[in-house]
Formats: sequence, structure tokens, C-alpha cells
Amino acid sequence: MSLQMQQRVYVVDDDQGMLDSTVWLLESVGLTALPFTSGRAFLDACDEHSQGCVLLDVRMPGMGGLNVQEALRSRGIQMPIIFVSGHADVPIVVRAFRAGAVDFIEKPYNEQLLLDSVQQALNQEASSAHTDPRLQALQQRLDSLTPRERDVLLPLVRGFTNREIAEQLDISVKTIDLYRSRVMKRMQADTLPELVGMAIAAGLVDALQLRGE
Repeated sequence: MSLQMQQRVYVVDDDQGMLDSTVWLLESVGLTALPFTSGRAFLDACDEHSQGCVLLDVRMPGMGGLNVQEALRSRGIQMPIIFVSGHADVPIVVRAFRAGAVDFIEKPYNEQLLLDSVQQALNQEASSAHTDPRLQALQQRLDSLTPRERDVLLPLVRGFTNREIAEQLDISVKTIDLYRSRVMKRMQADTLPELVGMAIAAGLVDALQLRGE
């Protein structure tokens, strides 16, 4: 029971009634539910060490669920995401799954379906965190990057040139060259394709969103 109590579910929904009922449902089966009424408040409360899974509403004022998902991935936060939405049109569902969502549930949801999905996501999160030492080592290398090195890493693995990255970050190409070298060394990558493979394995980028030839 103590292990189950440690399993956290972050519930992000601007509908207070839906938020309260979802939190009550999760707590009724012994899970720890943390409620947030906006995507920004949720992002402010979590970091790369946060564990659990996220129940995320798609349509919210200010910052929608898909933008929250993108922000989490850009920060290297790998918690499983279950989207909950009353507007499950195909493009949104496809985009959510391409970016790594583990499930997409329509409102009003079936309670048992939601609980089953949450438990599956928590099991997946626990498994991925503890069974693959290579991913753990990779995450440790990512965590060692400075914020500026991470700023360079993301566009680099997405296929942008040093000059384009320099323009994006408003610094010199020479400085980008320096940061690029440091990123390769910290990540223990000998080639750019190897670095890209690491970023995909860590969930930092989606292979379907990389620049093609």
C-alpha cells in the first residue's frame, strides 16, 4: 500500500468540477492526486525529477494541453501523459500520440477505463525508470547539461545548422561551435547522428518531427 501511495497523478484541468471529481476518483483507490487548474501552474510545480503520470486536458485557456506536452518534452520531463478531452478530433489525437502520449480518453470518461489507463501509465513509468540502466545513464548525462547547452542541443538534434541556431539564440556562430563541442563531450556522442539517436531515445525529440533531407 505504501508503494501505491507514492504513485502520483498530476491532474491538469481548468474545469473545477471535473478536476475535483477526477481527484476524488484517484484518491478513492489510494493514489496521490495533485490538482492544477492551468498548464502553467502545473509546469511551475514540476521538474526533471518529478515522477508519476499526467492527466492532461487538451483545451484550456492560455496554455493548452498539447503545448504543455511540448514544454515537458523540451525540458526532458518524461512522465507518461494521458490526454482527457471533450473534443477528440483526429488531428489533435494524432498529434498527441506522435508526441508520445500513452492514451487519449474522451469526456465524459468511464471511471474504470480512466483508472486502468492511469495504472498502466504508472506501471510503464516505474518500469522505464528502473529496468534500463542505459536510459538512466543517458538521463544523467542530459541532467548534467547547463541550460544554455540544452538550448543548443534541441535545435541541433532537430536538424538546424550552427548558423540557424546562432540566429535563434542571438549569439555568434563561434559561440555555438563551442557549445556544440561541449554538448557532444558531455553526452559522450562521437557523431551528430549518435547524438540524435540519444535525443530520440530520451524522448527529447520525435523522430517524425525531425527535418528531412
